[in-house]
Amino acid sequence: MLHDVPRPAAPGQGPQMFGMSDFRRLPSAAPLYAALDLGTHNCRLMVAAPAGRGFRVIDSFSRVVRLGEGLHHTGRLGHEAMERTADALRACAVRMRRAGLRKYTAIATEACRRAENGLAFLDGIRNETGLSISIISAREEAELALRSCASLLHDGRFSPLRERALLFDIGGGSTEIAWVRTDHARRRQSLIGYLSLPVGVITISEQLGDAAFTPEGYGRMVAMVRQQLEAFEDVHCIRREISSGNVVLMGTSGTVTTLASVAMGQVRYDRAMIDGATLPMEQALEVIRRLNGMDRAGLSGHVGIGPDRARYIMAGCAIFEAIQQAWPVPEVVVADRGLRDGMLLRMIDRSSRIAFQPVPSSFSPVRHKLKPTSGPLHETTPSRL
Repeated sequence: MLHDVPRPAAPGQGPQMFGMSDFRRLPSAAPLYAALDLGTHNCRLMVAAPAGRGFRVIDSFSRVVRLGEGLHHTGRLGHEAMERTADALRACAVRMRRAGLRKYTAIATEACRRAENGLAFLDGIRNETGLSISIISAREEAELALRSCASLLHDGRFSPLRERALLFDIGGGSTEIAWVRTDHARRRQSLIGYLSLPVGVITISEQLGDAAFTPEGYGRMVAMVRQQLEAFEDVHCIRREISSGNVVLMGTSGTVTTLASVAMGQVRYDRAMIDGATLPMEQALEVIRRLNGMDRAGLSGHVGIGPDRARYIMAGCAIFEAIQQAWPVPEVVVADRGLRDGMLLRMIDRSSRIAFQPVPSSFSPVRHKLKPTSGPLHETTPSRL
């Protein structure tokens, strides 16, 4: 059920968000929706308005929080990781109120699913900020990823119109794989099966440490992931479908978009060139070989990687290559879209099974102000390379 946002609390009747009187509401005739995705590695927010069969982005926010840092070793969210994440969520609360939106959905994924103190952390966030964040299941995560990529699956300009699709999302704490049946005549897709591996770029990097940046360590990571894919293959016989040319492979993660960007030689990341692009697998593997020949300092200095992504890029590449070895499709369609896109589309067509939340009427004070922005950051119909 969709709820209207309560009026802000009057002075003296509760905590109010700092500086809201300084922000003008973003112009929009349509109702505004927000989707907040709290992952193991990133905290992301998107505010959008309905437009045609999709939406137009009004505001977007993403911050590396590494919420799952150390989780593999302790089974708990660490204090510093929770502080980083809480700070990012406060910033999200500011943007949500500034936009004047009426509805939002907020979800948490693998880190909060696995951590002993995941629920307690989210309870604390709700008490402090008013934001209600729900932990979703692995299946719901796969369905949201599929929903976000549906327009690419059914558009022959971006991906071959085949009867089956294999969609993967390499996250910080897990890797989600969806085996999909597509009906292009009706523009529908359905989940045949899904696999949630408890292996993401943070978890596998923490297991190997500095060895992840050596050729030997890289090979171990590939083998570690590869062996966990065979049971799924035994059930669904995906390689048989691949041999008949009936499968499109689609990747929606920072690893895949980074590989595509490096392959294209981009100096500055250009989403319009990446989303919907087709990356030949030979070219992707060549990029991986080049990156695997660098140490961490070299990766940090690479114009397409940088210091933030250098920490985890080889772990992501190893998961990517393990998927390629298990299911050797000759090319991968790159999707620069994620759970937020699927959440927004579900809210807009009112078909979501996730509970929509009213924006809290008041938030705890924050120490900084953000300048208002307007206009689309990207459209849901991507440009083709």
